[in-house]
Amino acid sequence: MKIKNYLLLACLIISMLSACKKDEALPAPSIQMGVSDKEIDGKISEKLSFSATITNDVVYEQEWKLDGEVKSTEGVYEFTPLKSGTYLIEYTAFNNSGVFTFLYTIKVAVPTKPVTPESSMYVSQLFEYNPAPGQFINKAPGNLVSAEGILGKKGMVTLGSWGGYIVLGFDHTVLNVDKDDIIVYGNPMANFAEPGIVWVMQDENNNGKPDDTWYEVSGSEFGKAGYKRNYSVTYTRPTPDTAPIPWKDSDGNTGFVATNTFHKQSYFPLWVTGNEYTLTGSILPSANINMTNPSYITSAPFEWGYADNIAGGDKIDISNAVDKDGKKVSLAGVDFIKIQTGIQANMGWLGELSTEVLGVADLSLVK
Repeated sequence: MKIKNYLLLACLIISMLSACKKDEALPAPSIQMGVSDKEIDGKISEKLSFSATITNDVVYEQEWKLDGEVKSTEGVYEFTPLKSGTYLIEYTAFNNSGVFTFLYTIKVAVPTKPVTPESSMYVSQLFEYNPAPGQFINKAPGNLVSAEGILGKKGMVTLGSWGGYIVLGFDHTVLNVDKDDIIVYGNPMANFAEPGIVWVMQDENNNGKPDDTWYEVSGSEFGKAGYKRNYSVTYTRPTPDTAPIPWKDSDGNTGFVATNTFHKQSYFPLWVTGNEYTLTGSILPSANINMTNPSYITSAPFEWGYADNIAGGDKIDISNAVDKDGKKVSLAGVDFIKIQTGIQANMGWLGELSTEVLGVADLSLVK
């Protein structure tokens, strides 16, 4: 009996030693990467292929992560960037004996459209015209025909009360140079400005549409008392259509866009299908407006950085663009521009304060 027990114990010890030797013999995975460069320049919509090959015959697991999210557990991973930016692709192979990792940094530059002999110095595409209510809305210069009238040349379009905007595009990328880049023509007078906020956008996904990120171009009033971001106003269709237009803002304030005897049509955009619509953006201080003499109301211009602000045209520097947190951003150039009425004010017999745009041009092409 004792001999049998000794034999069983010996077999058990031999088995354990054998298992230990097997574990000790299992090495960590040794991997050969198909692409050895860790930093890669990519292009929008161009496929990048990566592969990993085991060079020692061991059991292992593997995974590919894109910006921290597992995308594949195969030996080959393909990635097609759809917009500009920096992407991190991490490959990991592992077993009980160790881990192999390899990190790629993919940089995809924002594409630019070069200037050609046929390029226009003016904006050439209208993507959206969404004015707020106003005395010229539903007729020139507050209709779609007027908005199209500033393409490739000067014309005149009004944006109505606060928040009304127009979205336009260039036929080339306006490069961010070490000086002012864009000029917006308006119709202000020395003592009567109707400032509009300027926004710019890169065509990050290279699809020719303004569906990427808008950046506000900060002007002289950015961050001052009376300036506010992420502000909104809801305008309600009046009854009858020719009555003053009620509005309510995101702070709970209410008011009306007043009507006058000079313009008897509806001030509410007739192409708006619902009974109300909401506009969102930044609002500028109204401290420069002086209504102490109702027969002579003035609106002094701001120092710089706004549309329809200074006689002769307002020069805009792309370098003043800021992100949603108000921090400066570095843009190589822009393809789209949005201009939006920046102040909510009824100017007595003069009607609502409304930004007018006569033209938008690339300063580098202005003769």
